[in-house]
Amino acid sequence: MSDEQIKAALNTDTGCVRNHNEDFVASHVPDRPEDELRDGRLYIVADGVGGSDFGEIASRYATEQTVFHYLETYDLADWRQRLVQAIEAANGDLRHLIAERGTGSRMATTMVAAVVHGEWATIANVGDSRGYHLQDRQLKQITHDHSLVARLVEEGAITPEEAEHHPRKNVILHSLGSETRPRIDVFDVKLATGDRIILCSDGLTRHVSDDEIAEIARGLDPAEACKVLIDLAKDRGGEDNVTVGIIHYLRELAESELVLEEVVLSETSTMARPMPADGNRGLWVYTAILCVVQTFLIIGTWIIINN
Repeated sequence: MSDEQIKAALNTDTGCVRNHNEDFVASHVPDRPEDELRDGRLYIVADGVGGSDFGEIASRYATEQTVFHYLETYDLADWRQRLVQAIEAANGDLRHLIAERGTGSRMATTMVAAVVHGEWATIANVGDSRGYHLQDRQLKQITHDHSLVARLVEEGAITPEEAEHHPRKNVILHSLGSETRPRIDVFDVKLATGDRIILCSDGLTRHVSDDEIAEIARGLDPAEACKVLIDLAKDRGGEDNVTVGIIHYLRELAESELVLEEVVLSETSTMARPMPADGNRGLWVYTAILCVVQTFLIIGTWIIINN
């Protein structure tokens, strides 16, 4: 896919309160069409936790290792398995790094990753970093937050409105580095021309509503939209690091694909038409004879049984 068929931007900011940025972004966009056919395009947003510089190390290291392992498994045909396997391997690497640093090192990170391949996006997440699908004016959250308040809402203990101001809204239940086998959700999204995939950390969603995200992402170029969204979060307090990635899918059918589609439609239409009466005359005669023979067989069988 050429750059004209996909426009993407990833941006991260420290925000207004933190003194360092524990979020990290990365992407892998192949230079050659054959490599893109094999690997797709990979985009990652990670939000580190742990305080000091630990979260910063965790998000960067887990992201870089995910990219590494993803590219190493180029022979794996299943996109979902390939992405999840890469994240699992990165989790093992991060846990090994934590063990090497000794006791007291508390490092972990959330992650949301998207691979765009053909007309599909495969999205995986751990934690509360989110993946959205924007189609026309409809924004849908694809991922599920692995957070305490999300669990409470799911169980009916609190309402979505109460979750917005819950005192423990930042507590996450799953992350890379904190578990041997963290929960990794994976989703497939069919893309249409003009769709956008939005990846973000919770530093954005704590200040900017879904409706606002949709309106800004839909109306602006990805790079500009990322900047406007980050600035809006900062204008409203910027209490956390803020990270946004927007992937604008612009692919349209190539001329050769359109010709092929027309041929297929034409053949389908031809198959659906009834054949001319002359061509069917022999078939009708043959069918009529079979019906007569079948009728005599049924009558004969009935007479034999009743005698």
